[in-house]
Amino acid sequence: MLNDGDIDLPKFDKQKYHRHLRGWFSYAFASEVFVIVSLTLFLPICLEQFARDNGYLLPDKTEPCSTAVVLPAANDSEGDARCVVKLGWLWIDSASFSLYVYSTSVALQALTVISMGGIADHPPHRKLLLLTFAALGSFSAILFLLLPSSSPVWPLVAPLAIFANVGFGASIVALNAYIPTLAHSSQEVVTARAELVELQRSYPHAADEHTDSEHASESDAPLLGSEAHSSHPAVSTAKEKHDKLLSATTSRISSQGIALGYAAGIVMLLLALIPVRAMKGSTDSLRLAVGLSGIWWALFSLPAAAWLPGASAMTHSGAVALEEGEVAKPEDDANWSMWREIVRAWKRLGQMLRWREIKRLRNTFVYLAAWFLLSDGFTTITSTALLFAKTTLHMPASSLIVIGALTPTAGILGSLAWPVIQRRLGWSNLRVLVVLVVMASAIPAYGCLGFLPVFQRSSVKFGGLTTPGEMYVLAVYFGSVYGAFQGYARAFYAEFIPPGEEARWYGLFSITDKSSSFVGPLIVGLIADTTGNIRYAFFFLVFMIWSAVPILMSVNVER
Repeated sequence: MLNDGDIDLPKFDKQKYHRHLRGWFSYAFASEVFVIVSLTLFLPICLEQFARDNGYLLPDKTEPCSTAVVLPAANDSEGDARCVVKLGWLWIDSASFSLYVYSTSVALQALTVISMGGIADHPPHRKLLLLTFAALGSFSAILFLLLPSSSPVWPLVAPLAIFANVGFGASIVALNAYIPTLAHSSQEVVTARAELVELQRSYPHAADEHTDSEHASESDAPLLGSEAHSSHPAVSTAKEKHDKLLSATTSRISSQGIALGYAAGIVMLLLALIPVRAMKGSTDSLRLAVGLSGIWWALFSLPAAAWLPGASAMTHSGAVALEEGEVAKPEDDANWSMWREIVRAWKRLGQMLRWREIKRLRNTFVYLAAWFLLSDGFTTITSTALLFAKTTLHMPASSLIVIGALTPTAGILGSLAWPVIQRRLGWSNLRVLVVLVVMASAIPAYGCLGFLPVFQRSSVKFGGLTTPGEMYVLAVYFGSVYGAFQGYARAFYAEFIPPGEEARWYGLFSITDKSSSFVGPLIVGLIADTTGNIRYAFFFLVFMIWSAVPILMSVNVER
């Protein structure tokens, strides 16, 4: 910390900082491809296609779904025969099978993320944790290449999808834990921090106040400290400058990582378009796309393995603490146990969720409550829209790939454009988030309009998400919102994290992020099974997203 007058001024190590930053970006480049290509596009429709290839048409359940003639999309699709597949003693909708598998995967992902949070907080094992789960996820995706839908063991596609999603989620917890240290170690933040140290030495009374307060509540401090610690105007000004630079740098790193991952996803989608079109959108072509995303994930994780620090190589002072070959203290490794850390992780989660802790970090938990609903809502919008396009609008796989490419392309533009808009309008991060959420809620609300009689008439050529053409427009719209939303949400959360506990709190963030997204798909699956029309799920999604708005707006940023 900055409370010892005898320490050296923070110094910036350009070579090591840029190597670590390249390692962080390289894994974002590797793993985000799986999210864009598989998790949000090919995996849901591949699972649905596996079920369809082994399912039967209602009501007789004797005619295979694969023999059914797919009719062009029409405004009224109520007459389409439903496809159901038997798993054990249950008959479930083919689209619901995909949603149930995804719901199960994120539930298990949550358990894994909780267990691994303590290990990721131990810097010598953070990198190993990331690479281990990257291997689990990427090789599970690659194994799709070896499992055709005609195989008698085709249900194994479900655990493969689950392992791939769990591997991605757990590795991202470790990756996110690097963000605060990278931001603290950037040149502009290190320079501002050095100026702050010099001023605190010049005005010892203000520095002493800062020190006493920090020692009193070091574990309670957020990433950005309170201005009340510095009584001298010069120190307060320097600290405000430092905090603003830190916040901006955190947002920049987060947004650039998302933009880079989106760019990689677009490249992979364009490559996958070639075999999918050549193979006419068959199940094998979908398996190939998922497998290729796993190969990409594994291949481009290698630079991250080489460049990311393997020990506590960065400190909040901005200096590089350990050289390349150095390791942590021997006594730390001697007392460290993976199983003990897993038990401690669950105990710490219980401590984090105690009422006293919730009151102490009220704004953090209020934001997490809103994030739980928003992340689940946004993720469910993606999977529901794709399954709706495939099963109701009967869009071919090649068209879904185009939609999949349009969304991240617009996401890149959105993640880069919204910071510019924010600066010009002078909006806070919170206000930008609220605006983005309201904009996103318009998508399921628009889908609800499809129930109006005017859009059910054959004379009306568009409206209410009843034609394939509308999916392309909404893909661009949603991408521009979602790309910016991800960057702002992750960076905004970093301001609430107590220092030294990044992985643990990002683990909780991940639990309420992708790892909490089993609720939405589960409910949408039940809606589709119960009503036979997945469009009804749009009403649930509107309610889910709007429920988060008042919670998000109650976050007291100043406090």
